[in-house]
Amino acid sequence: MAILVGIGGSLLIGLTLWDAFETIILPRRVRRTWRFMHLVYRLTWTPWSGIVRRVGAANRRENLLSYYGPLSLLLLLGVWALSLIVGFAVLDWALSFQPAGSSAVDFSTDLFLSGSSFFTTGLGSVTASTGLARFLVVMEGAVGFGFLAIIISYLPGLNNAFSQREVNVSLLDARAGSPPSAGELLTRCNEGVVDGFLRDWERWSAELMESHLSYPMLSYFRSQHDNQSWVTALTMVLDLCTLVLVGIDGVPTGAAYLTFAMARHAAADLSEVLAAPPRPPRPDRLPPADLARLRAELEAAGMCLAEGPAADQRLLELRQMYEPYVNGLAHHLLASLPAWLPEPGRRDNWETTAWEWEA
Repeated sequence: MAILVGIGGSLLIGLTLWDAFETIILPRRVRRTWRFMHLVYRLTWTPWSGIVRRVGAANRRENLLSYYGPLSLLLLLGVWALSLIVGFAVLDWALSFQPAGSSAVDFSTDLFLSGSSFFTTGLGSVTASTGLARFLVVMEGAVGFGFLAIIISYLPGLNNAFSQREVNVSLLDARAGSPPSAGELLTRCNEGVVDGFLRDWERWSAELMESHLSYPMLSYFRSQHDNQSWVTALTMVLDLCTLVLVGIDGVPTGAAYLTFAMARHAAADLSEVLAAPPRPPRPDRLPPADLARLRAELEAAGMCLAEGPAADQRLLELRQMYEPYVNGLAHHLLASLPAWLPEPGRRDNWETTAWEWEA
């Protein structure tokens, strides 16, 4: 029995360290399904999102969602630390150590010794009494010190990845409105600006995919404003690429094709990692009446979108390649997909302030 318990404790330690390595240090996607990280997020996100869905006010919902990302990361770190402490305590108990300063072998004593060793507090009220026990205490102290040091050193990297994502999301405000829309961006920009804009967002999509596949917890970090999100930005870019690929006079399609491929790749891969299955949007995001209005507004801005059955079919085919994925992500993360055209009278974020003041 003691041997089996000891093997279980060793496996718990090994699995915890491996999961932390894959989540924090390994810079690539991990396809293994059973992980502490997946368990923590699946057990916490479902009840958290369920509670948020019942909140009436949109600003209160977004405020609650903004707390989940940082709190879930802290919870994950706590689960790893607790698993290591319990694993070493089980190993101590299985080897029948008699800690100095205790009158009887008790698992709570082993747990206390393991916790003080992991956090290197060195209280001294309970100490190891044998050579092998001392070795385990030293090894756990080294693991705890290294674990905490690595976690602390990688937190700035996570924050930097989040900041890089949000810079471009914020830049959409004056370019495409709040929330952003492909139609609004085209009416505000000229033909030359669109090509350079798409090249910048091809790189953003690649950086988004690389950072969020390596650190999926970043997907749950919310943007600064309630009407902005990385899902909204990614969808707007795909909408814009779709319109350019269908055909807009004076706008080359080369950058649009490359950006569409990269952004669609990011949407598909992230939906898989976050276990957000694709689901076609209901109702249709661009019904015939809205498509006609979009063409009219683009024509008024000097940009003619291709018309006819072939253009409409091409538009539908491109939309079907990405809309189910971004809609699945939006449903999972409780985000809203952007419209193809802005709401009438909607002001950009830069035009509003918490203190309305006029000179």
